[in-house]
Amino acid sequence: MGTRRHILVTGGAGYIGSLLTAELLRSGCQVTVLDSLLYGGESLLAFLHHPDFHFARADVTEPGAVRSSLRRDWPRPEAVVHLAAIVGFPACQAVGRQAATKYNVEATKMVFEQAAGLGAGRFVFTSTYSNYGLSQDGKPVTEESPLNPQSLYAETKAAAEEFLLAQKDAACLPLIFRLATLYGISPRTRFDLIVNQFVLDAFARRELIIYQRGYSRSFVHVKDVVRGLGIGLQAEEQKVRGQVYNLGTDEGNHTKDEIVGLVIKRLPETVVTYKDLTFGGDMRDITVSFARVRRDLGFQASLGVDDGVREVVHALRTG
Repeated sequence: MGTRRHILVTGGAGYIGSLLTAELLRSGCQVTVLDSLLYGGESLLAFLHHPDFHFARADVTEPGAVRSSLRRDWPRPEAVVHLAAIVGFPACQAVGRQAATKYNVEATKMVFEQAAGLGAGRFVFTSTYSNYGLSQDGKPVTEESPLNPQSLYAETKAAAEEFLLAQKDAACLPLIFRLATLYGISPRTRFDLIVNQFVLDAFARRELIIYQRGYSRSFVHVKDVVRGLGIGLQAEEQKVRGQVYNLGTDEGNHTKDEIVGLVIKRLPETVVTYKDLTFGGDMRDITVSFARVRRDLGFQASLGVDDGVREVVHALRTG
């Protein structure tokens, strides 16, 4: 990812951010992490004494948060990776529309404007394939497919995208990745995501209760997302300026039944119960095409859902 580059990561204590921080430091970058530590800071403890790591506790919704987080003896950041957000349909519903908009839309505008003011050349933003909503014709959705957000979370991400795409000619170039549903282990692993949650439930309770059985979704390992973000930080300007890429793999498109099958393969004692219950919110039933990110950026996933299930089972068994 380039020796001695200075990269600023908002939300760097989170699921993606903590693993991205580790990879950036490993590759020789200077890394500033800005995070409010809403979920604690244990994921960053291992980095505190690293000479190329700087942490600032700050809220991205506060004016000047990015500028005030920087060390004066370091060069200004070359790029900003903006991960800080209220993530997911349940979390956005819990905080309400006003707070979700403040953190996911207004804060994105503020961080981008500060990044541009500091002379950063690149602004990498993580969005979601939830923005597509339900597939209109049953075909895999592409970056050109219309957005049809079905949840407050997706609405806020789509609004942030709209703002960033309007800045495509700015000196600080915006790059948007629409992520598939994540799974796998990181320094701050989330267990509210389908694959990780299913493994935890099967391991801890020997039981899985499945709703919306036939629905298809797309999945990608958190490690592969970090690799994709790294490619986005390095790629030639003409390939990424003002661009949107679905980030994942065609092999990651699975039905819930297929995910259940992979969990049972590792935890065969699991009892599965199906319930016909529908509920409002993030009603995704969708297959995603990742041809563009593979063609333009050379991205290919290195791990599959079976690898992730095995990894999470191992982590749980070893405590």
